[in-house]
Amino acid sequence: MSCDDRRDLGLLLLRLGTGGVLAAHGAQKLFGWFGGHGIEGTGQFMESVGYAPGRTSATAAGLAETGGGALLALGLATPAAGAAAAGAMAGASAVHAPNGFFAMEGGYEYAATLALAATGLAVAGPGRLSLDHALGHVLDRGWMVPAALGATAAVTALVVGARSKRLRKADQDEQEALFAEEEALFGA
Repeated sequence: MSCDDRRDLGLLLLRLGTGGVLAAHGAQKLFGWFGGHGIEGTGQFMESVGYAPGRTSATAAGLAETGGGALLALGLATPAAGAAAAGAMAGASAVHAPNGFFAMEGGYEYAATLALAATGLAVAGPGRLSLDHALGHVLDRGWMVPAALGATAAVTALVVGARSKRLRKADQDEQEALFAEEEALFGA
């Protein structure tokens, strides 16, 4: 087996594994499959962790994971697929970051690993065992990689930034309410 054959087989396995996991996670959000909570339950969760509106956030994350994952597995539109999946996982990493790195402690390790794998596939390309290759790479041009990753990074920064702002505001409101309650109990 040549080095090119090994590389293509390795990329296929990485695409199938990463894409399959991402697609399954997205299907949990969108359809409630595999023990997921569907749009309603995921929307409520998203709202509770600062992504608002929750239903819209759940739909966007579900589509990015399901669509990005399925396209990665197929090796189709690989730059956009990898970027979309990486953006969704960056949003998930933001939720888990306060718990540290390791997933065992609720940290962002797993989401970050999926994000890096998806980004790596977007950059490296799908290999010859892919629909992109079969279609002459019409959806996998060199310029698409920085465009897809750049656009996704910008949108992700806006979404995660808005979440952070909402969480800071909620904390501030909670602190003010506690202060007012204490003031009412003990006087100023």
